[in-house]
Amino acid sequence: MVNKESFLDYLRFEKHHSQHTVRSYENDIGQFFSFINVYKGSGDLSDISSTEVRSWIISMLDRGYSAASVHRKISSLRTFFRYNMRAGIIKINPAENIILPKRPKRLPVFIEETSLDSLLDSYSFGEGYSGKRDRTIIEMLYTTGMRKAELIGIRLNDVDIGEGTVKVLGKRSKERIIPLLGSFTESLSEYTDIRNDYFQGDREDWLFLTDRGNKLYDKFVYNTVKRYLDMVTTIEKKSPHVLRHTFATHMLNHGADLNSVKEILGHANLSATQVYTHNTFEKLKNVYKQAHPRAKKN
Repeated sequence: MVNKESFLDYLRFEKHHSQHTVRSYENDIGQFFSFINVYKGSGDLSDISSTEVRSWIISMLDRGYSAASVHRKISSLRTFFRYNMRAGIIKINPAENIILPKRPKRLPVFIEETSLDSLLDSYSFGEGYSGKRDRTIIEMLYTTGMRKAELIGIRLNDVDIGEGTVKVLGKRSKERIIPLLGSFTESLSEYTDIRNDYFQGDREDWLFLTDRGNKLYDKFVYNTVKRYLDMVTTIEKKSPHVLRHTFATHMLNHGADLNSVKEILGHANLSATQVYTHNTFEKLKNVYKQAHPRAKKN
């Protein structure tokens, strides 16, 4: 018996995972059992061994899945089996000691400062609600480093213009306060005035709304960010998360300490933030090669 629904409830109500995360777990586990049903003709938990898990890994690699995707899916599977072990449904976790393919080290992709300056300082977003909202979304993501889901979840009373702060609900329902730039608080204040004039009467209190007055959704934010980044950069991936990478990289490039960036980003561990130091080290190497007198002799 596949004890999937109670596991998903456990993720929602005990682990307090976001709906997006729960959906990812559901998809990963569903894919595994679809494979098992074809591979074995049965999806009984007690009959699954490490052999089937390894076969699934090989199947994914054969279909072109990246090592990072395989790691995430096996992590979902391990969590699912651990839950069923605690429930007494199975005795061993068949995914626990599986050797996974090595993940290539990839540096976070970021956008050059001049490109974002050009977008925010020179591009006309328009004076209407939609244009002001889109600009505020881009600037909010870039100047705070918050996640897409955190931006979508901001309510009007989470913003304190006077104090220059915004409260967000991060992963595992952890709240944190993020400081806002003085120049951005002015822009944000203008946006909220336009928003409140545009949507008069009883409306949802989300800070950002669609043109029809509904709460934003993942695809809306992604498409908005991509549309504007297409104008200023040729990098392949143009997503809200790239603006998070860009925030961290630019902060470190300008001398921010690692712990401060970690707190603003809402990382649980410093190791998650340290990945951005590779980008800043590459910049340091280039400066060194250009500036040192001995470099000119090569």
